[in-house]
Amino acid sequence: MRPFAQRVHDSSDGFCKRKIEVLQVNMGRYCNQACLHCHVEAGPGRKEIMGRDTVEAVLRFLEGSAIPTVDVTGGAPELNPNFEYLVKSCVRRKRHVIDRCNLTVLFEPGKEYLPEFFREHRVELICSLPCYLEANVDHQRGNGTFELSIRALQRLNRLGYGVPGTGLALHLVHNPVGAYLPPPQEQLEADYTQFLQEKYGIVLNHLYCLTNVPITRFEKFLKRRGEYDRYVDLLESTFNPVTLDNVMCRSLLSVDWEGSVYDCDFNQVLQMPLQDGEGRPLKIWELAAHAVEGRRILVGNHCYACTAGTGSSCGGALIA
Repeated sequence: MRPFAQRVHDSSDGFCKRKIEVLQVNMGRYCNQACLHCHVEAGPGRKEIMGRDTVEAVLRFLEGSAIPTVDVTGGAPELNPNFEYLVKSCVRRKRHVIDRCNLTVLFEPGKEYLPEFFREHRVELICSLPCYLEANVDHQRGNGTFELSIRALQRLNRLGYGVPGTGLALHLVHNPVGAYLPPPQEQLEADYTQFLQEKYGIVLNHLYCLTNVPITRFEKFLKRRGEYDRYVDLLESTFNPVTLDNVMCRSLLSVDWEGSVYDCDFNQVLQMPLQDGEGRPLKIWELAAHAVEGRRILVGNHCYACTAGTGSSCGGALIA
């Protein structure tokens, strides 16, 4: 395999950070699910949870910046006891909040109020539904998750999410269930929209197609099936230099549950933090947003996943 760093050198001028538009906050790896494709290997047994001190440090960093959007993820971030505090605090600071929700968390004990909480604070929802077919979803995320996901979406629709004119954004995320790239996003969005509307009466704003990164849990899944090498070759062979201008790491900063900062959530999992001049990992309380601009982005061969085909980011495909 040709190293991704060499591809970047050949195809891009510098590949550095730009102005930070999104602060992505990973509140920990505790989750009520353990999905096959989950790159953070989240699950019910994980103990990593962002504490209040780190949340306060994130808010201080945010106050010293003009970053307009806070993207909250996990694990299931809603299971962190500081989730509501973080959301409310960001909204008070007039920041737009995105929550990456697995949908089934809305049925966890004590979390039944979340849909109304989301609506009250105008939280944009990006929700996992890797397929619109029940068998595929349950295979990837666990038995019964499809039914709960449909019920959650119907409840969100009743509150106005996904409904034109409400301003309450509801997006779904598709992840392939095997060793292949996602199909064209626009066509799959049309398929999702038609099927979910006709069968379940569900409406949504957009579908985001994400390419699975062959690390951690998904890497193990591929190797058990003897598909890892073929998938890695596929990602490399479909590298598209046009995507480099729009990849999320250009304008996103990721912070983990302990306060370390990264170029993206994948680098976070692979322990590739931003470092100071002495090679020590930088913490969110040691950093100012403007100091990140112009820094060279740390890359590895896992970056082929974000730059294959039409590209992949937290907002789906990068090019049409």
